[in-house]
Amino acid sequence: MVGYDPEAKCVSSVEAAAAGSASGLVTRVLVSPLDVIKIRFQLQIEQLSSRNPGAKYHGILQAVQRIFQEEGLVAFWKGHVPAQFLSVGYGAVQFMAFESLTKLVHITTSYNARDSFVHFVCGGLAACTATVAVQPVDTLRTRFAAQGEPKIYRSLRHAVVTMYRTEGPRTFYRGLTPTIIAIFPYAGLQFSFYNVLQQFSEWVIPAEGRKGGNVKNLVCGSCAGIISKTLTYPFDLFKKRLQVGGFEHARAAFGQVRIYRGLLDCIRQIMREEGPGGFFKGLSPSLLKAAVSTGLVFFWYELFCSLLCALKNTDSTMRKD
Repeated sequence: MVGYDPEAKCVSSVEAAAAGSASGLVTRVLVSPLDVIKIRFQLQIEQLSSRNPGAKYHGILQAVQRIFQEEGLVAFWKGHVPAQFLSVGYGAVQFMAFESLTKLVHITTSYNARDSFVHFVCGGLAACTATVAVQPVDTLRTRFAAQGEPKIYRSLRHAVVTMYRTEGPRTFYRGLTPTIIAIFPYAGLQFSFYNVLQQFSEWVIPAEGRKGGNVKNLVCGSCAGIISKTLTYPFDLFKKRLQVGGFEHARAAFGQVRIYRGLLDCIRQIMREEGPGGFFKGLSPSLLKAAVSTGLVFFWYELFCSLLCALKNTDSTMRKD
């Protein structure tokens, strides 16, 4: 169902956008706590270890306990409103662009729309399009998830006005360069590995045993998310570090802060002060989040597309009758 299928011809670009936005909305609610923990880990300068007395967070369980004790249960959904705008907008643009691009490739070239290489290229381009569209919301989400107590931003409107007045409009696109660099291979690998794993499962599982299609979509999506996230993770960390630039005063309660003059300076400082391991801070919750979120995104997307197709077929049958 993911990508243009000349044999099915069931989901239009608009319906793909609707299914993608609904998928993003449901998934965001479920994975928000993991996202908050991942961002806290990525922004911590100190080593993620209990042997480091200056480190606020040491591991996933310790971070969960500390955030809950200091900030309450709602802290795991900090920045949830801008995050929902991000997920809904990103899901709509990404899947609509992906369906349109795979259809365009199939019609105008000799490549098959179901080819894994086509899914890699179209998935990367679709994600880049969606990223540019929602980058300001992503920056807001990161700021909300990163701030401690007392809060710097009281509401989404207050955050937008404050950031615009104090830092200018360009601040909403902080971290866009590493995001674009990382998102193309990340999303491309997601779509291509999902396609490969789906084809592999059809080859391995006999026809009579293919009843659990939804479970298969969830498993294939989770595996694709883990592989793609591991290969592109450092760029996600660079993006988060750059997005909180100019926001250092709100990070004082979390430990040391750094000021980066750009992507290359960020890479140099992390390598010099934190070593190669610094590029993979927060990888464990990130992989957990990638497995859950990617699996759920593809699961819900396929499910919503199936529901839309069923509704269309039912409507068509009723009209014929």
